[in-house]
Amino acid sequence: MCGIAGIMYRGEGGGLHVAKALIDMLDGCQHRGPDSTGFALYGQAAKGELKLRFFVGQGDEAVTAVERIQKTLAEQHASIIEDEHIGDNYRVVVQFSGDVRKFAYAMEQAAKVISIGESLDIVKDVGKAHEVDERYAVHKFTSTHGLGHVRLATESDVKPESAHPFWATGFADVAIVHNGQITNYWKMRRRLEQRDFEFRTDNDSELIAVYLADKLSQGIALQEALKTSIDDLDGTFSFLVSTKDEIGYAKDRLAVKPMIMYENDDLIAVASEEVSLNRLFPGQALNTKEPPPGSYNTWSRST
Repeated sequence: MCGIAGIMYRGEGGGLHVAKALIDMLDGCQHRGPDSTGFALYGQAAKGELKLRFFVGQGDEAVTAVERIQKTLAEQHASIIEDEHIGDNYRVVVQFSGDVRKFAYAMEQAAKVISIGESLDIVKDVGKAHEVDERYAVHKFTSTHGLGHVRLATESDVKPESAHPFWATGFADVAIVHNGQITNYWKMRRRLEQRDFEFRTDNDSELIAVYLADKLSQGIALQEALKTSIDDLDGTFSFLVSTKDEIGYAKDRLAVKPMIMYENDDLIAVASEEVSLNRLFPGQALNTKEPPPGSYNTWSRST
């Protein structure tokens, strides 16, 4: 079933509100996905710096993984600015100015990458929204916008690396949360692999992320990429995508997977169920709307 959520504050808004809002929104729809929870949060970017997050585990396993990551970073001429081992994650900020795609693929050989970006940081693990927050202090993240996901495991194990969101492997700052199934997954994947793109999972959410990131890398606007996705992707789906400056959505033409949104002068919020939006404005009657079948849209912080 799964549940998705996204929020963007316009202008200079957001801060600590984004992470807290996503925690509350996901807690509201946790019944849709009790197995794992994840957050894709966008904070302040610094020119020439990249944020990387890895799954490394605990104990000796983690020590070995971190050593391997640091060795690979040095080989890729990425200088460590700061790092942290928290939970099962290793988070590192590096100075890097090379080819991000080549760099990302190299780092995937060192350890399982959760996300790479100038502003993107993905936190995900087994457990519910408040449990993941307690483990990784998600509420302390300062962000402008972000996505969230609660997962009901149906086709893969309940483990951290199967949790969502997914980043677009090989591309910085693109993340996705998705409810549904892409039935032409292998056809689409083979087309991208023929162009030397790499995948680290068999999850169709990763495919959508790479598909959209590829479009963006060609200079195609996110809104146009979402438009083409409705024709190119077969199946039933509702998904949210985020970049450094935008969030967007797309729904297939059958519109089996639910999505509801609310917008005012300060923010745009989207979720699988209205209860998630109500968590943002307790006791208030909201003028929400459901996107029609086969629709798509984007929002940026300046609009």
